[in-house]
Amino acid sequence: MSASPLGNLKYKTDTQRWQAVQARDPAADEYFVYAVETTGIYARPSSAARLPKRENVIFFDSSESAEAAGYRPSRHSAGDRSSADSYRVEIVTAACRFIETADPLPNLATLSNNAQMSSAYFHRIFKTVTGLTPKAYIAALMARRLREQLENEQQTVTDAIYGAGFSSNSRFYETSQARLGMSAKDYRRGGLGAMIHFAVGQCSMGAILVAQSQKGICAILMGDDPEKIVRDLQDQFPQANLIGADAEFEQLVAQVVGFVEQPNMGLNLPLDVQGTAFQERVWLALREVPPGTTVSYTDIAERIGSPKAVRAVAQACAANHIAVAIPCHRVVRRNGDLSGYRWGVERKQQLLHRELKGEKL
Repeated sequence: MSASPLGNLKYKTDTQRWQAVQARDPAADEYFVYAVETTGIYARPSSAARLPKRENVIFFDSSESAEAAGYRPSRHSAGDRSSADSYRVEIVTAACRFIETADPLPNLATLSNNAQMSSAYFHRIFKTVTGLTPKAYIAALMARRLREQLENEQQTVTDAIYGAGFSSNSRFYETSQARLGMSAKDYRRGGLGAMIHFAVGQCSMGAILVAQSQKGICAILMGDDPEKIVRDLQDQFPQANLIGADAEFEQLVAQVVGFVEQPNMGLNLPLDVQGTAFQERVWLALREVPPGTTVSYTDIAERIGSPKAVRAVAQACAANHIAVAIPCHRVVRRNGDLSGYRWGVERKQQLLHRELKGEKL
């Protein structure tokens, strides 16, 4: 496949384009489609469809321009898309492997040149396949490496920062709160120094724990065993300073309980949402789903512009620590059946029923 600066030149003339169609060249799919005048259909150069006669073929720069001229997609288009999708997955998988082993970490220009694609096209397919932009993927990789480095108590925090791929201390500290939710030293010490207020209450669904950091609500956990959900919070921040409820905080817990009992009333409280860039996109999309409405994992993947990242969307839902306020209970299977729920399918069913009915059970 030619490098992106030469791509338009390689497929500029009709003769070059016809040669690409004859070769079923998937690299040409970025640059044009061909239409058959006698049948009124169009297809990608890599199409598995039977080759038409050359005299019946005309070329368009995009499927949109072909459709504007009155042509319709080939009946092989689904198969064409499947083949093209597989090709893109291979390209992106190779790019991810390159990122994992590269030193220093590559930028978009390097990645797109290695893939022999234009930067814009590579950026688009990378996001479609992974659910993240290349920049966000690299940031997530650096954050993961940093966490792994910090777990090694034999090296300094500075060594961990450079070992994770940061080019300078200042570059890391500019975004350390977003990457770790706290300073590197505090993260290494399991949240040591972090002040988290929490309280456990009861609602009609069992025990409920509400925790708040300095930024906002950082956890709403539900379960049958109050002690277990407290341990869950401790596991998140094993060295944080967990502070039991006072009267003022109990009022906040009562507000959350009221929201659980009557979801349609809304919850106007700041949230301390800590996740990867992709997770936060999913959680934001979930918060935009109105009460009484359900969506599928596929719907959410499409809403965030990553239609192929359905499994990653499901994983982001499972990683949610803020029940109800980030309403992953509104996600169901494509056929409408209930899918899994971190706090139990029965609770999910109750929440949906309350939202649909708009009343307390």
